[in-house]
Amino acid sequence: MHDSLYWINYFSQNLKKQRIDWSTAPTLTSTEKENILAALQAWQLGETSEGTNLVNAATKHAKQLNDPHYTDAIKLFIKEEQKHGNNLGRYIDLIGEQRIKKDWGDSLFRKMRGLNTHMEFWTIAVITVESTAQIFYQCLKDATECKLLRQICTDILIDEAAHINFQIERLSLLYNHKNPFMRIITYYFYTVFYFSTTLVVWFAHKRLFKAGRVNFSNYWMKMKLKFKKTIKKLKPEPENINIENTYSHLL
Repeated sequence: MHDSLYWINYFSQNLKKQRIDWSTAPTLTSTEKENILAALQAWQLGETSEGTNLVNAATKHAKQLNDPHYTDAIKLFIKEEQKHGNNLGRYIDLIGEQRIKKDWGDSLFRKMRGLNTHMEFWTIAVITVESTAQIFYQCLKDATECKLLRQICTDILIDEAAHINFQIERLSLLYNHKNPFMRIITYYFYTVFYFSTTLVVWFAHKRLFKAGRVNFSNYWMKMKLKFKKTIKKLKPEPENINIENTYSHLL
């Protein structure tokens, strides 16, 4: 597991990397725009959060663990997410479309996050959304021949891989501090939250996923694989679990 100073250094260096050639003119076709614009606008809005509640939760968590550098690492993580929002917004501007100010999916997730100030809830929420984002941006990239948009998606996908590692390390730390019984209950919660959110994202952006040649079966399979590579690694020993059987068909 990497410490907070490692992540501060990683994010600081990664933010300096320029992977997008903004001199490239956008070449989005009318069909491509029809398939992806609504999802692009919604996701751009979701990437523009100020992250105030997350910083507050991180600061509280950092004090509890005596980890003074963790809040700075979170701030840099937020800065990368805002970079994504800025790049997507810039692209929307270039193709002559409007950035939106409200989306039901974004509003739902903001309200959910705002109701909880505990770092654990934030972390599982971020891991879940980042996992769907990996599929979303790959589909967005595959749904267009526009070189500029594909560069933007590649840049985001590179960032997201590290974001998930950053968050799963923190979730593992939080999870392992629990007693065995609470680990069982918590793992059950993680599973329900992850797959419920997975369904919400599909129904919100299924047109984009299909344009990227991912149907529901493919999408669900990809999300199950991501679950196994991240959250499922936390699962308690099988002999200590009974409650999991209810959701075993998901795994």
